[in-house]
Amino acid sequence: MTVQEHIAVGVPAKPAPLVELYDFRRPTTLAREHSRVLELAFETFARQWGTQLTASVRVVSQVTCEQVIMQTYDEYASALPPMTAMVLCTLGSSDAKAVLQLPAAAALGWVTYMLGGTRPRLVDERKFTQIELALLRKLFDDALEDLLYSFGPLIVTPIAVDGIQYNSQFAQAAATADLMIVATFTVRVGDTTTTATLAIPAEVLLPQLGEANPTSPAADAKDLIAAQLGSVPVDLALRLTPAQVTPGRILGLAVGDLLSIPHPEHRPFEIAVDGQVLARGAVGANGARLACVIVSTTSAEENK
Repeated sequence: MTVQEHIAVGVPAKPAPLVELYDFRRPTTLAREHSRVLELAFETFARQWGTQLTASVRVVSQVTCEQVIMQTYDEYASALPPMTAMVLCTLGSSDAKAVLQLPAAAALGWVTYMLGGTRPRLVDERKFTQIELALLRKLFDDALEDLLYSFGPLIVTPIAVDGIQYNSQFAQAAATADLMIVATFTVRVGDTTTTATLAIPAEVLLPQLGEANPTSPAADAKDLIAAQLGSVPVDLALRLTPAQVTPGRILGLAVGDLLSIPHPEHRPFEIAVDGQVLARGAVGANGARLACVIVSTTSAEENK
């Protein structure tokens, strides 16, 4: 029976199957284990970047990671707008560069907030002036600092801003066939929302991810469990000496009441894990972040 006869008797023809071209010269997707590790790293970076933007621009900001994929540099650059801000970043001795891309108009709106404006002006895509670039350079440097913090051991090479290109077709961050790990972000600063991307050469990240689906012998299961427990993250608290109060005092608390805390002014804070004091430290700073300086540790006998 022909297609025309099917239609004539009311039987719909089957749709043609969807055919996708497969390029055997390169993998099309990341291994599931690698993809999940990278997604977690990029999500951590998004949270850190959003916090940093809020502090720098002085407007509530939020960054959300939407997608993490692997593409060739040619595919990545072809999908970008012709006119956009591409922050090229060197990665140690690697010839390929990382790219932090965002609309120049959105970055200029951030400058407006940084200079005391309450609402960004609508401007066309254009190159940054020297003053605008000086203000934005600090934002980009802070973003790279957040990137290194979020990725930890996944990025083992130093990363730094090399320059800014405004034409996506002329920016030669990598060879056209080089694989890039590309993350897409939604960036909300105040009432303005824009899309940004971050592309990192796959050759920089994949070696640290190891083999997909690795197997380990079961004979040394005890040692493996001990090693795993040693790498499980725990919550570390920097706190004052706890104060003991009665339930009646707690239930009777009102606005303006004062609670006396038995912590001498000269005494360092306690560093505790799950209520167990392990050390004492003083508040310090590490770049733009608060930090804790260890001044003493407690012995096992003291913790009993």
